[in-house]
Amino acid sequence: MKIAVFIDFDNIEIGVKSTLNAQFDIGIVLEALKERGEVVSKIAYGDWTRAGDYSRSLTQHAAKLVQRNLTPGGDKNGADINLALDALEMAFTHPHINAYVIVGGDSDFITLVEKLKQYDKQIFVVGGRAFTSGVMQRNCHEFIAYENLAGAGRRSERGRPSAQVAQAPIEQAFPLVRRALKVLSDREVSPQLGLLKSTLLQLDSTFSERTYGVGSFRDFAEKLARAGFVSLRESGRNVLVELNEHGHRAIAGDNGSPSTPPAQAASGRRAEPQHAQGEMRVADGIKEVRRLFQTAPNPPRWPMYVRQVKQFLRGVDPSFDERRFGFATLVDLLRASQREGLFRIERDRQGVMRVFGGNVMQQAAASAEQSQAEPAVAGMTDVDIVESISGPEPEVVDGDVVQEIEPTPPVVDVEAAPPDAEPPGGRKPSRRRRAGAGTPAPRPRKSASRPRRSRAAKEPAPEPGQA
Repeated sequence: MKIAVFIDFDNIEIGVKSTLNAQFDIGIVLEALKERGEVVSKIAYGDWTRAGDYSRSLTQHAAKLVQRNLTPGGDKNGADINLALDALEMAFTHPHINAYVIVGGDSDFITLVEKLKQYDKQIFVVGGRAFTSGVMQRNCHEFIAYENLAGAGRRSERGRPSAQVAQAPIEQAFPLVRRALKVLSDREVSPQLGLLKSTLLQLDSTFSERTYGVGSFRDFAEKLARAGFVSLRESGRNVLVELNEHGHRAIAGDNGSPSTPPAQAASGRRAEPQHAQGEMRVADGIKEVRRLFQTAPNPPRWPMYVRQVKQFLRGVDPSFDERRFGFATLVDLLRASQREGLFRIERDRQGVMRVFGGNVMQQAAASAEQSQAEPAVAGMTDVDIVESISGPEPEVVDGDVVQEIEPTPPVVDVEAAPPDAEPPGGRKPSRRRRAGAGTPAPRPRKSASRPRRSRAAKEPAPEPGQA
């Protein structure tokens, strides 16, 4: 990814000083951007005659400084207009640059952000949560909070340590993580760490793992696993994140809002009725899935992907919805059904879930085949069943078994029989048949001329007395 950075210096410098009581440091911003791609252009806009040591710091980081001279009438939006024009010009003239970073929190840049998104560019916004416009935070691809980059214990310009950034509890991130895992499950994509983070940013551009006191997304996932919300499983070189069912029931209510943490839910204080009710809903969901699979007009073809399972259930009952039984995703319902023996879930080489029929489904299919075969012999006696298998019973006369032998037709010698003799059946065989059973009779050969008389026949007989 090729990144171009545009810095509204006056806006970011005043915002950091007023909200964090610290000096703006371009170095930590560029270090954070290096994790996302290669920075190929850095341009800063401001009045550098009054910037002091900031101009030297920006020059050391190879940033191009664009001077904005203030006019007597004021130049409130001069830097904003210049920045927008340069960014659009770069989008037209440098198509290889596919990511733009706006360092500043002014809401006037929202039009520029939307235009660059139309040109298929990635938009990052760097600013403070307190002074950056909420419209800018929600409409970019990723919002990078300067508070998370600065961290705790940095010195302000007065020499006092800056106030530590308050860490948000990990429970606040669980609804968003659960939603992202549901999106990946619906897409039938393995929930790897990288895909999970990109999905979280797609759902909420303000998400950052640093908000929860960790330095990397893997540390964030491990913190969720220690809290009991998810489980991590290694698959080759990848790490897959899977939602824990008990964590889902403990944290999320019917509306998906966070409630009691898992530790309090496990203690059992005032949670027994809800837990019992949740168990009933889970059992009802498993029972409903089993009913739909067994009453389907066409048997399922195993294995099936999660999307195919959902289509199969909706084909039998269009009103089926796993959320009625307290499950956030269909995968949660399938895992609960797997524990009851309905299914067997495995992953292929790409990490995609495949659903196989479990012991309960196989037994139900065998019993259904047996019940279909029973009505065929329901009205037959034992003797009829034996005769249908082994044939009729032989006749016994005086203790001897008499076997009925079918009479064979008599053999007629065609050559010995006279030509005009009739066969035993009373029908005279044809000439073709008399000549032979297997070969047709030869046709009589016709002579081309009349037969020649012999020499004796030509001479006249001698008269009596001449001999």
